[in-house]
Amino acid sequence: MPELVFFSGTMDCGKSTLALQIEHNRSSRGLQGLIFARDDRAGEGKLSSRLGLVTDAVEAEPDMDLYAYVVRRLSQGGRVDYLIVDEAQFLAPEQIDQLARVVDDLDLDVFAFGITTDFRTKLFPGSQRLIELADRIETLQVEAMCWCGARATHNARTVDGQMVVEGEQVVVGDVNSPAEVGYEVLCRRHHRRRMTSAAAHSGALSPDVLPVAD
Repeated sequence: MPELVFFSGTMDCGKSTLALQIEHNRSSRGLQGLIFARDDRAGEGKLSSRLGLVTDAVEAEPDMDLYAYVVRRLSQGGRVDYLIVDEAQFLAPEQIDQLARVVDDLDLDVFAFGITTDFRTKLFPGSQRLIELADRIETLQVEAMCWCGARATHNARTVDGQMVVEGEQVVVGDVNSPAEVGYEVLCRRHHRRRMTSAAAHSGALSPDVLPVAD
């Protein structure tokens, strides 16, 4: 039976790499997939991993009807055996509904990949809808690590080197912004303490200074 499968995890846990691996495995068996992506690091219309792998994709624009796009492709004689959707957390809830309809009405597997929560530890709307609708949810087993060595469970945003917990949920690179925005994965303990790797390093004792006992 076709399924809507949600592969979730933090940043750096290999979601896009797995998406590319699934595409490779299926295409090498003669199947033809349709890949959607949103705001990929490699640019519009791309699916890429941090390992340097990249392939072409259809940019899932905010107002795009994904179900209608697939139907149009099929009606024009194109072949679609499955869908891969990367950065699915950025999709609107109604677009997730459209993916579920692809599974139910067109009998196609849909593999969606995304981050579950944002830098504020709040669910992305797209991820929330996937949790509500997915036939299966898979947590990726490649564990990202906090700077302390513990399993990373939270995504942190930094602005000019300082961790922030307020602001827009989605921030795409803005060349007009004077602030430098970055991201880092942390364990819950250090996310709660707002202690990034840079903050931990700056707060560490010099090796030449011993702690003073009371």
